[in-house]
Amino acid sequence: MLEITTPLRTERLQLRPFAATDETAMLEFESHPEVARYLYNEPRTPEDNARTLAERRELTALRKEGDTLLLAVDLDGTAIGYVLLTWLSEQHRQGEFGYVMNPAHHGSGYATEAAVEMLRLGFESLGLHRIIGRCDARNEASYRLMERLGMRREAHFVESEIFKGVWGSELHYALLEAEWRASAWS
Repeated sequence: MLEITTPLRTERLQLRPFAATDETAMLEFESHPEVARYLYNEPRTPEDNARTLAERRELTALRKEGDTLLLAVDLDGTAIGYVLLTWLSEQHRQGEFGYVMNPAHHGSGYATEAAVEMLRLGFESLGLHRIIGRCDARNEASYRLMERLGMRREAHFVESEIFKGVWGSELHYALLEAEWRASAWS
């Protein structure tokens, strides 16, 4: 089990549970068409945003298989994105992580910094053996990030689903615990 009740600190960021005070900052990036472009949701409306924030405020622990931990990426007191870790299989010690950042902060290394911390949580705190990441094949920034983290591309599913009205392709990446321990990040 893994529960986050106090912020995790990285060099420049805090990863923390979402709070009611994050509604405006969250809407700023969640309503952005570029953010929703590769996600299953459309740009958020204020109503959608409030509902999603309430759901996210409950995602603070991994107690059992299927649970998701979702943390705000906080820069100087403002949520500029989020990172998540889902416990896919207890028996096989597998997880999946993901990240979303406000486009105003792209290119600053914040997504890498936050993603490294989620991998650390998965491998070092939860004891996972393997963590995967997935992204739309057109999302170069996302797959380049996974490659920088040392993740290996394991699959390219070509036109595997209808995504927002068109055939979409998906890339799958993975990292093993032994690879994590041998990396510069651990």
